[in-house]
Amino acid sequence: MNVQLLPNEQQLLLKQNARGLFRERGAVGRIRALRDTRDATGFSRELWREMAQLGWVGLCFPEAYEGFGLDFSDLCLVLEEAGRQLAPEPWLSTVLLGAQALLLGGSDGQKGRWLPGVARGETLLAVAYEEPGELANCQTRAVRTAGALRLSGEKLQVFDAHLANALIVFARVDAGHTLFLIDPKARGVGIQRQNRIDGRNAAIVRFDEVQVESGAMLGEGGRGLELLQRVIDRATIGLCAEMLGGATQAFEDTVDYLKTRKQFGVTIGSFQALAHRAARMFIDLSLARSAVAVAARSVDQAGEPAAIAKLASLAKARCSETFTHVTGEAIQMHGGIGVTDDFHIGFYFKRARAADVLFGDANFHLRRWAALSGY
Repeated sequence: MNVQLLPNEQQLLLKQNARGLFRERGAVGRIRALRDTRDATGFSRELWREMAQLGWVGLCFPEAYEGFGLDFSDLCLVLEEAGRQLAPEPWLSTVLLGAQALLLGGSDGQKGRWLPGVARGETLLAVAYEEPGELANCQTRAVRTAGALRLSGEKLQVFDAHLANALIVFARVDAGHTLFLIDPKARGVGIQRQNRIDGRNAAIVRFDEVQVESGAMLGEGGRGLELLQRVIDRATIGLCAEMLGGATQAFEDTVDYLKTRKQFGVTIGSFQALAHRAARMFIDLSLARSAVAVAARSVDQAGEPAAIAKLASLAKARCSETFTHVTGEAIQMHGGIGVTDDFHIGFYFKRARAADVLFGDANFHLRRWAALSGY
């Protein structure tokens, strides 16, 4: 596979514009205010609408649904800049999970109903899939009662569910699995918001005999597990772009600190041991950047699901190891002050630990990559 890993001129301009907006309007320090005030939304609606107006939210949606029809790798460049500032906006829930589920499995009618609103920044989606154990062991069930399907179960860590206009729910139906579009305000749906240490918004969502409307099924009945895994692989690649951005910013902030902090009358960056550790961080970041680029390009080239899955696992394994390594070293090099609110580096440390386990940690993806590679 011939893959162009370096961004072209158009992509560099997109990345530059995204970096400028996030630095000016969405700097990482706002996470502190959102946390302390227990903000009811958990992110900036105004900033989200502004990014939608710039076309970033619907960047890789088809033009028929008010998108720009650009590549997934273009979206990843924006996500990298969002990751630099640990942006809590609903990129993960709405664009990487919800919209991808519609793009991969939705009917023309479902796409036409939901995607234009997403692209305009008006509609938020949440995918309710996570339960204890493996995806195939899903305990949420849709049972046919009195001629109608009724959904019951509980989902954990449903990102942005407290604001979602639609829920996409993964459930067991007979011997298979299916994804359903559910109204979050429907009778029997209960949403309990949670506060996460990484600045993201999540909730526990419970379903008690919720009636599934006709036409709510996403994709082919009984093949929901296959569809969900494809969605998660794309979301994993997007998450890796965010992680790369966060790790890069944490590294750059740490290097700046090494150049200014003095001990024994000299900057600590002049200490050879710290210089060597910083060099190791830089190498890890370079490897992670290449892994993310090739994984994103595999989506653009419409590769086979197994090929995309393999590269998604490669990218996640690299980014999990890199983000946790870089932020761990950053805390060590800053000293105890690094975990206080006087510095932002503690937020990157927390995001790294949470992102590591999201969609599977490094060990999970190393094993998956090996299995998909025939080892």
